[in-house]
Amino acid sequence: MTVTIGSTTFDRVRYDGEGDVLYLHRADPAKAVEFDASPEGHHLRFDAAGHLIGVTLLNAKRLLDHDGKIVLTLPERVEVGREALDAALAAA
Repeated sequence: MTVTIGSTTFDRVRYDGEGDVLYLHRADPAKAVEFDASPEGHHLRFDAAGHLIGVTLLNAKRLLDHDGKIVLTLPERVEVGREALDAALAAA
């Protein structure tokens, strides 16, 4: 399963239904050396070259149920709709 957000496709997808946390990675999470938070409160992981390799979306299902989308600044601002995340959220 893959999830695309903005121009990044994540091929490692895991959803924790109990905590309502969606983990997205496009590389080994252990390779992350820089960590940051988006203005919206989600967690971003970067490799040594500064490339985005992981995103942790907090309250993913709740945000989709309430707002119909998740807003995320990667640095570009993107909106992720339910159709992009439904398969990942259903896999829990």
